[in-house]
Amino acid sequence: MQEAKSTDLGAVVDDLKYAFEAFKDTNERELAEFKARGSADVLLSEKLERISRTLDGHQRRFDEISLKAQRPHLASTSTTTHSRSHADLAHKAGFEGYVRKGETSGLLDLEGKALSIGSSPDGGYLVPPETEAMVNMSLRAISPIRAISGIRQVSSAVYKKPFSVNGLGTGWVGETTARPQTSTPTIDALSFPAMELYAMPAATTALLDDAAVNIDQWIADEVRIAFAQQEGAAFVNGDGVSKPRGFLSYPTVANASWTWANLGTISTGVAGAFPATNPYDKLIDLIYSVKAGYRSNAQFVMNRATQAQMRKFKDIEGDYLWQPAQRPGDTPSLMGYPVVEAEDMPDIAADAPAVAFGDFQRGYLVVDRVGLRVLRDPFSAKPYVLFYTTKRVGGGVQDFNAIKLLKFSA
Repeated sequence: MQEAKSTDLGAVVDDLKYAFEAFKDTNERELAEFKARGSADVLLSEKLERISRTLDGHQRRFDEISLKAQRPHLASTSTTTHSRSHADLAHKAGFEGYVRKGETSGLLDLEGKALSIGSSPDGGYLVPPETEAMVNMSLRAISPIRAISGIRQVSSAVYKKPFSVNGLGTGWVGETTARPQTSTPTIDALSFPAMELYAMPAATTALLDDAAVNIDQWIADEVRIAFAQQEGAAFVNGDGVSKPRGFLSYPTVANASWTWANLGTISTGVAGAFPATNPYDKLIDLIYSVKAGYRSNAQFVMNRATQAQMRKFKDIEGDYLWQPAQRPGDTPSLMGYPVVEAEDMPDIAADAPAVAFGDFQRGYLVVDRVGLRVLRDPFSAKPYVLFYTTKRVGGGVQDFNAIKLLKFSA
């Protein structure tokens, strides 16, 4: 089987469905061979692996086309002038002069009028708001954890979210009975510092001199992939030192003994593997370890290799638990819940928390500090011009009830 090359999303969906049918047929033949002879046929096993790789290829193509379709585009000045303020237009014009020619007079004039576009102690200027919005929208589309998490924009260096440790005192009373005094709640706060993330795209002077090149679009396209890759790793495994804190960096505890500030885990009972019989039972345990209020918006999070193993799982009626996307814009599903592919999740191994499940919108918070800053450097890499581009972003678990982990441990 050949990987899909079509640019039509509907055709790629059809390819996914066809490949999955071939996968199921080959898997059934391998199971029958194993049952009859006590061992799997090597050729069938190799064919199954090839089909699985083809499925991965179709899925990658599906994701690429979907993201391209979702990617926002900056409107041209001519189509938006009537709806934008004079200050916005002046900012855009001043920023373009700075990026193309290194001219700072337009931005310094605005700085003198107290607009927050001036250089910081480290240098650089804030990009126009529409460019920043485009970068953030693109990041949401291609950064897997950001796409499913809660997002908060802030103007300070640290966002603090208060929460009640022991809950509020409540109770039932009659219409005329005395109201007893409620207990005083214990309040604590979770802190989410915004850390600096940078990228340094390079351009030739010829590109910068080309009037047909949309500079805002160019900067956004250059930095979004670099930012998304760094964010994706940090939101999963970041240690909180000069980067966001990933959800896998928090302490874990067996879900039966769960307490706040820990993530609850369900063990597979086998080090580095699923149980040999009824492995899907552990997925059921994982799903129902999450409280009902969080399950309606829950997703599985795992990497591609882990997802490939779960394609073979069937329920007691012989139906496959994993299903490919059924229409454009969908994701694969497992037991009826969306599967989010995050390559920074660990592979299945002894004691590895390779699968996460829960409501990440309530469980994990991404904090974006307003302001995307660019510093032009025409000296360090002549004849190229470097653009040191920075944004500040933080992240961490905000509700420890909402996310549970499947741990491959005995």
